[in-house]
Amino acid sequence: MAQKDDFYYEIPPAPKEYTATTVASRMVDGLGFRYYWATYGLTDKDLKFKPTNEARTTLETIDHILGLSQVIVNSTLKVANGAKQPEMTFEEKRNKTLANLQKASEILRAATSLEDFKIVFGKTEFPFWNQINGPISDALWHTGQVVSFRRSAGNPFPKGVSVLRGTKKD
Repeated sequence: MAQKDDFYYEIPPAPKEYTATTVASRMVDGLGFRYYWATYGLTDKDLKFKPTNEARTTLETIDHILGLSQVIVNSTLKVANGAKQPEMTFEEKRNKTLANLQKASEILRAATSLEDFKIVFGKTEFPFWNQINGPISDALWHTGQVVSFRRSAGNPFPKGVSVLRGTKKD
């Protein structure tokens, strides 16, 4: 059951200042809020749904978003990517994704520069610019797919969620 004290039930208050780091933090918060509601109340039927034989299932899409959230948080923790995720239930994957986004947002909000938050795969490094057009945008894209898939499976997006305001009317 969704509760107001769940992180990303509503989007956190906006930072007082517009800086590169607070804007990046807010982008991650927007993703977290959308993901929270896109994945809220999914059923086994929803998780198994895929629109075509060539497409991913909703659960496979959620696995991909979890991996993207790991890249996002690893960048803020200054940790290289490559560690394999343990086996998890859907709820564990959902909670881990939300926790990754929350942690990344907190680090970004408190930072003074984005220079040190590189994406690292082995010996290859990408600047934070690639975080925006890569994992953050990709996770937003796939979160939209989860919403589309759940609608197609007969489980519409929860009523009262305003992505513009970042709130949920009860």
